[in-house]
Amino acid sequence: MGRSSAKTPLALMRSRYSAYALGGYGEYLFETWLPIRRSGLSVHELSVSNGKWSRLVILNKGQKGNEGFVEFNAYYLDDDFNEAIHNEKSLFKRVDGKWYYVAAI
Repeated sequence: MGRSSAKTPLALMRSRYSAYALGGYGEYLFETWLPIRRSGLSVHELSVSNGKWSRLVILNKGQKGNEGFVEFNAYYLDDDFNEAIHNEKSLFKRVDGKWYYVAAI
């Protein structure tokens, strides 16, 4: 969320999680999304935080050339204030030396 680009897919994943958890960083989230995958995204909607994210646990990660992935569990409080888990495997791609989030699989 600072001025420098993430050096690895993991670094980008961690900064994107922080942006979601804190809220107010929709422009950063938008800019770190692979440009051809930004259609339909709203900076305003990406800026909203529900304030319920509590922690991030990295389960697996990998990188080969200009492609990488991070599998993680993001913990949050559901509407009944019970801890729940969002599991995701995120794909990343490096273009012109900069890492971008591509999609969740």
